[in-house]
Amino acid sequence: MKNPYIFGYLPFFTIVLFSLTFSVYTVGISVDLFKEIGLYTGMREFLTEMQLRIFLLIIYTLLFFMVFSALKLIAETIHETAMLFFSKDAEGTSYSQARGGNVIYFFGALLSAGGIHSIYLLVGIFLLTTFIYFVYVVYKLSEFMTIISTMGLLIFEIIVWSVFISVVLYILLKLYNGVIASLPFIDEK
Repeated sequence: MKNPYIFGYLPFFTIVLFSLTFSVYTVGISVDLFKEIGLYTGMREFLTEMQLRIFLLIIYTLLFFMVFSALKLIAETIHETAMLFFSKDAEGTSYSQARGGNVIYFFGALLSAGGIHSIYLLVGIFLLTTFIYFVYVVYKLSEFMTIISTMGLLIFEIIVWSVFISVVLYILLKLYNGVIASLPFIDEK
């Protein structure tokens, strides 16, 4: 008998691995920024370089962990809402079939360790892993759904994610413009 919970730990380790790889990159950028603005020497009076890097790594890992955990929660909510609308599977066998896709994210997180020095590579690996996972889940779920239901699921998830990302980007741009507009600039004469 196969245990259905054998890969239950994978989402946690995946989030930890992605958080660590993004954090290591962010620590390097932060230290360079601190050196550029002159804050680094002041911080070095209280901490060694290793302590500073470890403290920053812990803080950034915690922040990225919260972001990735929130994204996972949002993704599961969107997906299960789509399944509520379009799936006729009352027993949940399609859900258990698609859970095997957690291995895809785990290997993507392992692969992200190779792109630790490039934000483009890290984001690219994360997005590629997400796309491969999405295709895998839709493929697995299509065995339990009609073509119309599968198309409805795809369209629903694409529309909801598009709206969500658009709203977040709009808010970030409004905040950025508000901060830039409030900064005092030296008038050129």
